[in-house]
Amino acid sequence: MITWPIIQSALELGLIYALIALALFLTYSMLNVCDLSTDGCYTMGAAVGAVVAIAGHPFLAPLAAMGAGILSGLVNAFLQTKMKVESMLAGIVVNTGLYTINILVMGKSTLSMNDTKTIFTMMKELLANTPFASYYKLITALIFVVVVAVLLLLFLGTRLGLSLRATGDNIAMVKSSSINPSITTTVGLCIGGSVTALAGCLLGEYQKSVDINMGTGMVTVALASLIIGETIFGKKGIKIRALGVILGSCLYRVIVAIALRFNLPATALKLVSAIIVGIAISMPAIKEIISLQRTKIVAMKKHKELVKQREEAAKKGEEEN
Repeated sequence: MITWPIIQSALELGLIYALIALALFLTYSMLNVCDLSTDGCYTMGAAVGAVVAIAGHPFLAPLAAMGAGILSGLVNAFLQTKMKVESMLAGIVVNTGLYTINILVMGKSTLSMNDTKTIFTMMKELLANTPFASYYKLITALIFVVVVAVLLLLFLGTRLGLSLRATGDNIAMVKSSSINPSITTTVGLCIGGSVTALAGCLLGEYQKSVDINMGTGMVTVALASLIIGETIFGKKGIKIRALGVILGSCLYRVIVAIALRFNLPATALKLVSAIIVGIAISMPAIKEIISLQRTKIVAMKKHKELVKQREEAAKKGEEEN
């Protein structure tokens, strides 16, 4: 049975994952760069945030995680712009290196924050004895998503943001306009890395634990959210597309939560996620096939009507003769 607590939990996770989808929206959709360092950067944000929070600095944890994400983006951008490494290969190299760095940051493969003060526990204390006390996690995640989305949209409307979007659309035109694509690429990857790391920090605090492998598959989840949003809302204005990314992430988590209610074992989560991702990625092709089939059906109906009209006309002519 699907209950509200299950939907609420799915929405909480969906909002946190929406941050990764927004980061991918910037790097993949706007900048046209395939950033495969997402998995490692996400885990690094969780690791750095956890270490800082355990040290007694809950406010600094998200900021420290974002700073670590910026460093990841800088390394990624350096490989792409200065070393001329393909974006996909650069992301793989950075992602591989981050695994060891994350182990060094954590000191071990897992960290527990059961007795640690975090952003979520602070919000819980703030909303205590209010009607919204049970929604403290949802409200916390929503605040971060709204702030990040607004700041991202404001940035994309600036001169630098427009240059970044132009770099993704036509890099040759950007070069001819005296805009350095290396700068726009670096800025885009750094912002994307910081937002991804922030998502990792929030999820680590949300589940009160950090695991070295928690980032596995995050890039596919974010891509699925991105495609689901674009499938529902289409490629319209930037604001609508950003909203679609957020709603797509929430919808993805709700679908996963519903799928797991059909007495599926916990080990089936990866399979369910893979199926949803596969369907989401295939949606453009599926829509095209459906549209083609509809066109064929309409054409066949018109053909049958035309044949019927000709037969009736021929029969009428024979009767007149």
